[in-house]
Amino acid sequence: MPKFVGRDKELIDLKNKLQQSQKLAISTLTGMGGIGKTELARQFGWQQWREKAYPGGICWLNVAESDGGFIGTSILDFARVHFKLTLPDEGELDIKIRYCWQNWLAGNVLIIFDDVRDYQQIKYYLPPQEEKRFQVLITTRKEYLSATIATFRVEVLKEEDALDLLRSYLGDNRIDTQIEEAKLLCQDLGYLPLGLELVARLLVRRQDWKISKIRQKLAENGLEEQILEKNPKFHGEMTAERGLKAAFNLSWEELNSEPDAQILALYLSLFALAPFFKEMILDLFPDEDGDTVEEWLTDSLVHLSLVQDKGEGWYEIHPLLRRYFRDKLEASPHAEPAKRRYCGIMAKKSAEMPQDVTVEIVEDFKPFLLHLQASVGEYPEYIADEDLARSYTGLARYYEGQGLYAIAEPYYQNCLTATRTRLGDNHPDVASSLNNLALLYESQGRYTEAEPLYLEALDLYKRLLGDNHPDVATSLNNLAGLYDSQGRYTEAEPLYLEALDLYKRLLGDNHPDVATSLNNLAGLYDSQGRYPEAEPLLLEALDLRKRLLGDNHPDVATSLNNLAGLYDSQGRYTEAEPLYLEALDLRKRLLGDNHPDVATSLNNLAGLYDSQGRYPEAEPLLLEALDLRKRLLGDNHPDVATSLNNLAGLYDSQGRYTEAEPLYLEALDLIKRLLGDNHPDVATSLNNLAGLYDSQGRYPEAEPLLLEALDLRKRLLGDNHPDVALSLNNLAGLYKSQGRYTEAEPLYLEALDLIKRLLGDNHPLVATSLNNLAGLYDSQGRYTEAEPLYLEALDLRKRLLGDNHPDVALSLNNLAVLYRSQGRYTEAEPLYLEALDLRKRLLGDNHPDVALSLNNLAYLYQYQGRYTEAEPLYLEALDLRKRLLGDNHPDVATSLNNLAGLYDSQGRYPEAEPLYLEALAIAEQALGENHPNTIIFRENYAICLRRGG
Repeated sequence: MPKFVGRDKELIDLKNKLQQSQKLAISTLTGMGGIGKTELARQFGWQQWREKAYPGGICWLNVAESDGGFIGTSILDFARVHFKLTLPDEGELDIKIRYCWQNWLAGNVLIIFDDVRDYQQIKYYLPPQEEKRFQVLITTRKEYLSATIATFRVEVLKEEDALDLLRSYLGDNRIDTQIEEAKLLCQDLGYLPLGLELVARLLVRRQDWKISKIRQKLAENGLEEQILEKNPKFHGEMTAERGLKAAFNLSWEELNSEPDAQILALYLSLFALAPFFKEMILDLFPDEDGDTVEEWLTDSLVHLSLVQDKGEGWYEIHPLLRRYFRDKLEASPHAEPAKRRYCGIMAKKSAEMPQDVTVEIVEDFKPFLLHLQASVGEYPEYIADEDLARSYTGLARYYEGQGLYAIAEPYYQNCLTATRTRLGDNHPDVASSLNNLALLYESQGRYTEAEPLYLEALDLYKRLLGDNHPDVATSLNNLAGLYDSQGRYTEAEPLYLEALDLYKRLLGDNHPDVATSLNNLAGLYDSQGRYPEAEPLLLEALDLRKRLLGDNHPDVATSLNNLAGLYDSQGRYTEAEPLYLEALDLRKRLLGDNHPDVATSLNNLAGLYDSQGRYPEAEPLLLEALDLRKRLLGDNHPDVATSLNNLAGLYDSQGRYTEAEPLYLEALDLIKRLLGDNHPDVATSLNNLAGLYDSQGRYPEAEPLLLEALDLRKRLLGDNHPDVALSLNNLAGLYKSQGRYTEAEPLYLEALDLIKRLLGDNHPLVATSLNNLAGLYDSQGRYTEAEPLYLEALDLRKRLLGDNHPDVALSLNNLAVLYRSQGRYTEAEPLYLEALDLRKRLLGDNHPDVALSLNNLAYLYQYQGRYTEAEPLYLEALDLRKRLLGDNHPDVATSLNNLAGLYDSQGRYPEAEPLYLEALAIAEQALGENHPNTIIFRENYAICLRRGG
C-alpha cells in the first residue's frame, strides 16, 4: 500500500466537516494535480471503514472524463453487486438512481466521487438533500464546483512531513545522513506528495544514488526528467494514475479553449518563487482591460488550481507548475515580449526605493524582493537600456540602507558592468554607477577603492556633459567629501569651492544645491577649527533654505542642526540648545516621531547635555534614539552601533563602568559584523573601549586596543590623518597614567607635530596636544618646560574659541595646578578662581567640572594652611559629585579622600578615618583593588590609622 504521512489533521478536519451537517453533507477536496487529493480521500475511506463509521457502505466512483450515464450506471452496479438490490426494469436512469438511494443499505453511507472535472457530471446523481445519512466526498482540481458545496483545500506537505514521506519509502537512514540535501530536494519539489513519492520510489531502486544527484538531474531536465514520470513497470501500486507532467497536462488541456488564460500562465512563470501582487499581473498586459485580465486569473487559472489565491491581492504558483509554465513559455513566441514587459515592471518598482531606508520601507519592499532579483539575475538581457541602472540601484539601496554593504556591493558592481557592457564606457549611467559604488566604498572606509571611481566618474561627466554641468558639481562635491573624510583638507577645499562656484553659475545663487554646497564647505572649516569661516556659511545656507523651501522643510532642520553643532564645538551651549530643539521639533512635525532623522536630533541634543554635565537629561534622549533606530533600522545597522557607543560614553562619564562596558563591546561587535574589521569606525570603537579600561586602571587590557586602533587608522587613513594623531595622543595618555613617561613623550610630540602639519598651528587640537604634553612634563616635575606649553595652549584657545569656552577654563585650571606644584600659590589662586567662575557661567553650577574646580581650589587652600576656607569647598565638591555622578563614582572617592586628608592635616583623625575607609571601598568596587588611586587611598587610610593611634 502507498505510504501516507502528514495528513492527520486533514483527516480529522474532514471527518468533522462531514459529520456536522444537518442534511446531505457534501465536501470537496480541491487542489492542484499531484497534491494528493485522491490519496487523502482513499485513506479517509479506509480509516472510516476500519472504524465502521459507515454501516451503509463506502462507495468509490472514479469520475474523471466519464459522462453522467456511466456514473449513474456505476452507482446502480455498486448497489446490485454489494447489496443484491433488485432494480426496476422500467424507467429512466434518474428514476432508477432515485430508487437506488431510497433502498440503499441501512445506516450512514459515504459516497466518494474522485476526479470530478465539472459539477454537471455528478449533479443529477447525488443522493437526495433530505437524506442526512448520506455523506459525499468529491475530489477535484477545480477551486469552485457549486455554491452549495463546502470546499476543503488540500495544501502541500510541511517540510518535516515531506521528509517523513521519503523516510517511509526508503526504510534506511539515507535521508537523515543527507538531511540538508533532503530538505533542499523537498523544497525543489515544492513539498508536492506526487513528486516526493516518485523520487522516493526511484531512490528505493537506486541504493547507491546520492540525493544531490537526484537534485542535479531535476535541475537539468525539469519536468522532462524521467524520475517524475510514472513507470508502469515499477509504479503499479501507486494511487496516482499519472506522472507529474501528465497530471499538469490535464489541467492545461482544459484551458485549450481559453488561449488568453494560457498566455497569462506563461507570463506568470517569470515571477520568482514567491507570492506576487495582482497590480503587477495587470501591468503585464497594459493594453487589456484590468477586469478582463483578472477574469483570466481568477476564473480560469485559480479555478483550475494552477494559481493559488493567497488573499489581499496576492497570488502564488507552485514551483513545479512554474517550471511547467516556463518550459512552455520558452517554447512559445511569447518569451521575449513577456520578459521585456516583466523587466520593465520590476525596473519601475525598483525606482521607488528611496535613498533613506527604514524598517517600514524594508517590510514594504520585502514581498517584491525576489521578483526584483529575478529581473537582474535571470533576465538582464531583456532590461531596457533606460531601465538598466535603476533596476540594479534599487536593490543595492535596499541592502545599503540596512547597513548590509556586502550584499549591496555586487548589485552596484553588476550595475557598473551592465551599463558599461550595454551602453559603452561613455554614458552618464556609467558615471552614475561609478559614483554609487564609490559612495558605498566610502561608507565602508574603503577610501583607496573609492577615490579612483570618483575620479573616473568626474572625468566622464566632464567629457560627456562639459565642465559646466550640475552633475560635474555633484561629482566634485563627492570627491571633496572623500578627501574630507581622509583628513586631506587642502585637497578637499578647492573642490568644494569649485563645486559651489559651479552651482552658483549654473543654477543661480538661489538654489537648494547651493545651500548644500555651502553646508559642505562649512563642515570642512568646522573640522579644521576654522569656526569664524564656517559660521557665516552655515547661516547663509540656513537663510537660503528658509527662503527657497520655507521654514517647514527637512533641509531647514538639517541646517539648524549643523549650526547648532558648530556652536556646540565652540562651547556656545546656550546658542546651540535652542537650535537643536528647533531642529528636533521641526523633524517631528514634518517626518513624524518615527524617523531616523528624529533619532539623529535626539542624539545630538543628548550630546550637548552630556557636554554640559546634564546627564539625567541626556540619558532618556540617548535611550529614545537607540530604541528608535532599532525599531526603524533593525538591530543590525551602523546607526544602532553609534547609539550604543554614545550611551556607553554617557555611562562612562558617570562612572557607570559596568553598564558602559557591555554597550561598548556590543557596538564594537556590531560594527565589525556590518563594516568588516577594517573600517575607521572599528578604530573609534576600540579607542572608546580602551578609554573605559584606562579609567578603570585596567591598563593591560587597554593597551592592545589602543595599539590596534592606531595600526588600523594608519592602514586605512594613512600616517597623516587627524585620527592617527588622536590615537597617538590616547596611547601616550595611557603610558602617562602608568608612569611610563619615556614612552609617552615621543608619542605626544609626534601627535603635536602631526596635528600642526595637517591642521595648521591655529587649531583647537593643537591646543589640546600642547596641554597634554605640558601635563606630562608637569607630572615629571619638568615645570620650566611645561609652563610655556600651558601658556601657549591657553593663548591659542582664547584666540580660537574666545575667552568663554570650557577648554579655556581647562587651560586655566591646568596652569594653576602647575603653579601650585611649584609653590607659586599667589599666581595659582586667581587662575583657579577664574576657571571656577568661567565653568559656572558656561556649564551652570551643577557640572562635574565645577566640582573639579572647587576641589582644586580647596586643595590649594589646604596647601596654604587655609583650612577654614578649604573645608566648605571640599564639602560642596563632594555634595555636587554625589548628586551628579552618584554615590559610587571614582570622583566621589577622590573627594572623600581629599576631605579626609584635610581632617588628617588638622589632626581630626576620628573624622578622617571613616572618610578614607569609604573612599577606599568605592575605589575597590569601581576601579579594582590594584588601581593607582585605590592603592593611594589604602596607603592614606593606613597612615591615618597609625597617626590616630
